[in-house]
Amino acid sequence: MALTIGVDVGGTKVAAGVVDDRGNILEKVRRPTPSTNPKETADTIAEVVDLLKGKFEDVTAVGLGCAGFVDETRSVVMFAPNLAWRDEPIKAIVENLVGLPVVVENDANATAWGEARYGAGRGHDFMVLVALGTGIGGGLVIDGELYRGRFGVGAEYGHVRVVPDGRRCGCGNRGCWEQYASGNALVYEARELARVSPALAGRLLELGGGRPEGINGPQVTEAAREGDAAALECFRTIAHWTGQGLADLTAVLDPGCFVIGGGLSDAGDLLLEPVRQAFANALTGRGHRPLPEIRIAELGSAAGIVGAADLARS
Repeated sequence: MALTIGVDVGGTKVAAGVVDDRGNILEKVRRPTPSTNPKETADTIAEVVDLLKGKFEDVTAVGLGCAGFVDETRSVVMFAPNLAWRDEPIKAIVENLVGLPVVVENDANATAWGEARYGAGRGHDFMVLVALGTGIGGGLVIDGELYRGRFGVGAEYGHVRVVPDGRRCGCGNRGCWEQYASGNALVYEARELARVSPALAGRLLELGGGRPEGINGPQVTEAAREGDAAALECFRTIAHWTGQGLADLTAVLDPGCFVIGGGLSDAGDLLLEPVRQAFANALTGRGHRPLPEIRIAELGSAAGIVGAADLARS
């Protein structure tokens, strides 16, 4: 049984697991990310790898899923918004520390590959991952291969601009898709509704401690599951923008399957059904073309670990 280690490197945590060739995680470990210090971040990655390698002697390689722009050689993190990595040759650094071959991949790409191989995208050679979290992460599997683009930084469609001169985005532009369809966007809608219509948003304000600024994403989901009208309106707004974006991606990519991941996907059918409806209403040539499936991700937070480990194996 071929074993590899997948490491999901984010701005707040380094999560690693030993993964077999069926996509099963045999053991996991997690550490806080020392995100302001590149050397300490690399040392933390090496620490979790060495810990797991010590328990499983037949580990053959390591895959790193990193939240940032990874170059086409899959060895250098050119830019990571939540880490102090700038043109960081992380492959060579970690290989020197752990004594194993290392493959570096963007974290959303690793997640997409995990879902394509072992999750909701199984059986689809043309799959699009849309990870609705703080922003929008993306990954493409085209003809059974992970698509990275010419320079390794493809599938960043969360930063396609959908509203000219719209809401300011952390990328420096305005009106990006992720400002209207993401976990942060859901919170934005809920807080704005609570400010302008506090009577309608009574339950949301109750959950938020009486202040619009106290409302968070899980609370909006909780209220929506209770049938609260204000929370459901917020979900319909996010679903509209999500479905519209999927329709636009379909016009370009014509995938067989969309997989919706990220923290917002925990809402399940509260999100999925209105997204499907909005997608069907916005699709070019609707009624005269096959519809791609739209599914909720299956692997959850483990997808990045599983995908990174599988990419290291192959």
